[in-house]
Parts: sequence; structure tokens; C-alpha cells
Amino acid sequence: MRIDLHTHSTASDGTDTPAELMRNAAAAGLDVVALTDHDSTRGHAEAIAALPDGLTLVTGAELSCRLDGIGLHMLAYLFDPDEPELARERELVRDDRVPRARAMVGKLRELGVPVEWDQVARIAGDGSVGRPHIASALVEIGVVETVSDAFTPEWLANGGRAYVDKHELDPFDAIRLVKAAGGVTVFAHPGAVQRGDTVPESAIAALAAAGLDGIEVDHMDHDEPARARLRGLAADLRLLVTGSSDYHGSRKTVRLGEYTTDPEIYGEITRRATGAFPVPGAGGSRRP
Repeated sequence: MRIDLHTHSTASDGTDTPAELMRNAAAAGLDVVALTDHDSTRGHAEAIAALPDGLTLVTGAELSCRLDGIGLHMLAYLFDPDEPELARERELVRDDRVPRARAMVGKLRELGVPVEWDQVARIAGDGSVGRPHIASALVEIGVVETVSDAFTPEWLANGGRAYVDKHELDPFDAIRLVKAAGGVTVFAHPGAVQRGDTVPESAIAALAAAGLDGIEVDHMDHDEPARARLRGLAADLRLLVTGSSDYHGSRKTVRLGEYTTDPEIYGEITRRATGAFPVPGAGGSRRP
């Protein structure tokens, strides 16, 4: 089985619609794909309706969190999307996205960058506006060559010159809320130092003690030494180890299924979940 547990659609900051993402995942030879848009489950219904035969969908979201001033992302799988407390927190984060993005555009303009809010809004479309949309605007006007190049201290990285804080969950609250909604939590790309400061291993240990289920190890933002270190940490803390593409369509160079999760780990995630269940594809073609 080929299992990719971290992807994004146009419901947040990817470039594939949820339906296109499902077709592309099948065409890439995946057996299981998780849709984990930022703080949103809005793409799930479209993805389920478009599931090709032979592809299973894991519903989820990537929750925006902050600990001791450091931003981090928490992947939440197979939770009940209607659980009211978790739904309310996701809504608070989403509602803060537009004023935050406008503020970052304002900072960029103060730095002499001729980016316009209308340009960012056009790129975001119906998705939850975020830094990747602003980064795409910087690519369009030639300030940086790639979206990744915008996520540096010079521009949009955590603490960067144009960075603006937003409403984010305490990760301990995120774990509690996801568990209460029957879901499973995995710390996304915990060693992605190029994005900004990362939390220390002591914090990951504290999160594990609070009920964190796993950490994402095999990821494009982790080099081999980082993966080895995180794999050892996961073993020490008895955390599940996942691998994922963090696919954003054409916004990033990573391919669907470039990094994958072991089927035994996937099985353990589904065994722990009680809020929702993986959805098997019921029809259609594995070709886009």
C-alpha cells in the first residue's frame, strides 16, 4: 500500500480542487490519501464525492498552533467535524486569516514590495487565505523565484520582516480537542528549521505525555540527519512515525506520494480513531 497522509486542496492553500486532488492521487498510484487542509474540513464532501475506485480517503485537517511564541502545525485525522468545541476553534482561526493576510500585505508594501491585496485575494480564490497565497503573489511580481523562497526571515517565515501573528491553538488544547472529537494527532514537520524556530524536543516529550499520537518524520523539509533524530525521538517517546508529501499542487515542487506512511502505522491510526472512519472509493477511474 502507498499511503500519503498530508495534502492540501483549494479549500485552503493548494492548487488542486478536492476532486482533482483525489483523481491525481489515484493517478499517482496511491491507495490512501489524507485531505488535511489548514483549519478546514470544507473540501471533504467534494473529495468523497469524487473518490475513484481503489482509493481510500482519510479526512482530516492541519491545525494552526503556537507554543511559547513558536508556530507549529498539528495534523488531526478522523475526528468528528461537527464536534462543537473543535469546530469553534477552527472557525476562530479561519476568521483571523483575512485580517492577518491584509496586515502582511501592508508590511510588504511598507518594505517597498508592490503587492496588492486584490492580487492575493485572486490567488486564494475560495480557499482559506494564507502565507502561500502571498508567497505566490511575490513569485508573480518577481520578488522571489519560488514559493519556498518567500518563506525566509527576509519575507514570510515565522518572525520574518512581513510576518504577522494570527489566532492559533495551544497545541495541548489541540490534542485535547481532537481526542474529544475522536481523532488522532500527529505533529507536522517538527524539524522544519527553514520555516523558522522549531519547538525543542522537551516540548515534543510534553506533548507526547499529553496524548500526542505521532510525529511526521519523512517530509521534504527534513534532511536525513533530522529524520534520523526524529525517528529516534519517536522511538523513545513511543510515538507513531508518519511520512507525507505535504502536497500543495503546483504551489510546491513535491509530488503526491513522494513520502509515504508505513501501512502498519496507518492501521494503528485508524484503530485509534473513533470520530470518523476512512472512506473507500466507490467508483470512477484511477485515471484523472
